[in-house]
Amino acid sequence: MQDTVQTSYTLIDGKKVAIDIKNEIAQKVAERKEAGKKVPHLAIILVGDDGASQTYVDNKVKACKSVGFHYTMMRFADTISEEKLLKHIDHVNNDDDVDGFIVQLPLPPHISVERVTEKIRSDKDVDGFTNHNFGSIISKKPLLMPATPFGVMELLRRYNIETEGKHAVVVGASRITGAPLSMMLTEIGHATVTICHKYTKDLATFTRAADILLVAVGKPGLITADMVKEGAVVIDIGTTRVEGPEYPKGWAIKGDVDFKAVAPKASYITPVPGGVGPMTIASLLFNTLRATELQNP
Repeated sequence: MQDTVQTSYTLIDGKKVAIDIKNEIAQKVAERKEAGKKVPHLAIILVGDDGASQTYVDNKVKACKSVGFHYTMMRFADTISEEKLLKHIDHVNNDDDVDGFIVQLPLPPHISVERVTEKIRSDKDVDGFTNHNFGSIISKKPLLMPATPFGVMELLRRYNIETEGKHAVVVGASRITGAPLSMMLTEIGHATVTICHKYTKDLATFTRAADILLVAVGKPGLITADMVKEGAVVIDIGTTRVEGPEYPKGWAIKGDVDFKAVAPKASYITPVPGGVGPMTIASLLFNTLRATELQNP
């Protein structure tokens, strides 16, 4: 009888970890209330009526309620001028009752994301997008960390995945995810980091060398089994809505990794959905609590 090699992997359950983090935050909020301290207050600015953005915002409001935060929703038509939006941001900056706020992306084409982001007061920037917070990643005292990369680092930490001295390959170099994640892996994780992007030639050469492969591109199925080293940790950060008649809802959320083919080769792997996604909102809540603690000890 022929022996068969059973390859087993650990599924990284972002939903479970996010629930754990929310419970920890809810406990701290309850303790703040008990001590007569300020309850965290998150403001959310939504411009236009993009369906995906509305869903994200609804989830953030639901999360605020679940941990006992106060929240304010500010909705504006997509015809609002950049100057008017910047004035509203100034108003929130100067509102002492608001501890943190986010401007939901994407914004209409006539509004500069850079101008809006840099208008946000850095100590209230719970998305961690401002230059001040972004740059603090490589300092001895990081401030409010970009939410998605921070969520990834927390998953690695809570699953006791060793990063020190490991070769981490980050595919995708965006300002929102890939770039800050590579910095965190270096500064906090003490990993040796390679960053790949759309100009990288022969991507598979790099991905096959990864002890930890982290992918944030937005191209469903980009990473195939032959691109992954046996026993690698695979973190799929990509989320793309793919439409087709084969899906019960007419669409499905797909990651950048061909999960079925890659999972048997991995030691740890995140699913999509249910992996990194829930961690982004958990990190946003964590940042809001931290902003409150810094402003109102």
